[in-house]
Amino acid sequence: MIDKQQNDIKDWLAATAQSEGFDICAVTAAELPAIIGAGLDNYLQAGYHGDMGWMAETRSRRITPTAMWHAARTAVIFGCNYGPDHDPMDNLAARSSANISVYARGRDYHDVLKGRLKQLAGRLAARTGWQVKIFVDTAPLMEKPLAAQAGLGWQGKHTNLVSRSYGSWLFLGTILTDGLLPPDRAASDSCGSCTACLDICPTDAFPAPYKLDARRCISYLTIEFDGIIPFDFRTAIGNRVFGCDDCLAVCPWNKFASSSHDLKLTAAKARALPTLLDMLSLDEAGFKSLFSASPVKRTGYIRFMRNCLIAAGNAGDNNLIPGVKSYLLHYDPRLRASAVWALSCYLDGGALATLHPAEETDVDVQAEWKTALNLAD
Repeated sequence: MIDKQQNDIKDWLAATAQSEGFDICAVTAAELPAIIGAGLDNYLQAGYHGDMGWMAETRSRRITPTAMWHAARTAVIFGCNYGPDHDPMDNLAARSSANISVYARGRDYHDVLKGRLKQLAGRLAARTGWQVKIFVDTAPLMEKPLAAQAGLGWQGKHTNLVSRSYGSWLFLGTILTDGLLPPDRAASDSCGSCTACLDICPTDAFPAPYKLDARRCISYLTIEFDGIIPFDFRTAIGNRVFGCDDCLAVCPWNKFASSSHDLKLTAAKARALPTLLDMLSLDEAGFKSLFSASPVKRTGYIRFMRNCLIAAGNAGDNNLIPGVKSYLLHYDPRLRASAVWALSCYLDGGALATLHPAEETDVDVQAEWKTALNLAD
């Protein structure tokens, strides 16, 4: 039974969350309905998770919060607005720039939100004596269904959370506790007949509304995928070197959102993107230094440079050719293969053939050379 003290704690949480830098918070039971677990199973069985094997490995703990922590009774979900002050779609026209997803242009939100949640969870535990655990997208906790159940928004047809107040631009963090708080009302789906997020996807990554095939998603391909980017997706990637904002940026609910003023979380107001010319000159030490506090560090040097080489091929900028050539003899075959494709976007067969190193032995890179030379002739 909910009493006045529990309502007072909930009111205190909402006020304290604001003081800690969160824009919104809501409460729900630490339990997800069976349909959520069934949806996860269908997703995994379809292979939509691609190389993200950890999703299948943690399935039994992921289906509901109490499967991960049996004592959990309440989930408090917090949101931080990271909305940009411009249309991210405009960045796609800057073909010689390294287009980084809006969420990754500032400090790593995992670190920022974890710091805030630790402060808030500590104060909650001190006030109530409850046990608490914090989560920011790093544990087998399905935060988007919990956020929808708590009323922060609903999962749109692009599978991301959509808020009436913040559109598609919310970072999420969670406190699980063994204490009991009155739940908020779940959000209703307000996508209606709109399919803007599905229609804009450059790689057709949505087999149906509310279903994402990560294997075709540019965010997955540029961040999670560890191999050579499949040929069919390279042109569609454009200048995106880390993530993709398209399905988020076109959401009509964004028109009700304000841009973020949280400078600890986002540098989205700094519209200037790094140039591909500068990115191609980075060595591993330079990459680590430049992105040490950024989510971009997650993808690692090799995958990031692979992405930059694909973007360079799409840029139509002859100034990038020398930088691309320097990767033809790189120690990693993924970069050699990507450099071959990028150069094939600029050079004819004769010019390309003069660059073919006789000592290349990697099967995948050899296949890349064969394809490139055949297409160039």
